[in-house]
Amino acid sequence: MTVPAGRIYVPDTNVLVAAYRHYYAPEICPGFWASLSHHIATGRLLIIDRVFVEIVSPAELVEWVEQAIGSSPETSGTQPVADAYRQLIDWVQDNPQYTTAARADFARVADGWLAAYAMAHGAVVVTNEVSAPQSQSTIKLPDLCRQFDIPCINTFEMLRDLEVRLEWSPAG
Repeated sequence: MTVPAGRIYVPDTNVLVAAYRHYYAPEICPGFWASLSHHIATGRLLIIDRVFVEIVSPAELVEWVEQAIGSSPETSGTQPVADAYRQLIDWVQDNPQYTTAARADFARVADGWLAAYAMAHGAVVVTNEVSAPQSQSTIKLPDLCRQFDIPCINTFEMLRDLEVRLEWSPAG
């Protein structure tokens, strides 16, 4: 796939699920979903396999993701991603700040793989998580990314970077 000049974005599961259920619900903000589909088609927005499997509801969101990516998420199963993941997981496991439960949860969810993909491919992580550098019970993506100099932004920053404009028009 040829990717146009510019940054590549990899969204966290929470970006898609929260947008769908709340502030960018398709019935009130179809332009948001059209813009994501466009940027997926151009290769600027990638949904990795580990995020794809975390999206289990609502069924309409699962269908949208399958249509948008053609049921073929970006693979995290490459050696560069595995090497990056090893660095991240070693740091998490060796970090005495985090509880055993926090470390186990981190190893179970897509976050580490998402950050590893971004690290290996020079992509930007997009998440709704908010930094909590003193947290012991949760490892937040912005904090992990900061530790490894992985670019990490929120949904609104991504939309600005991609120059998305969500304009109003009357229904019907």
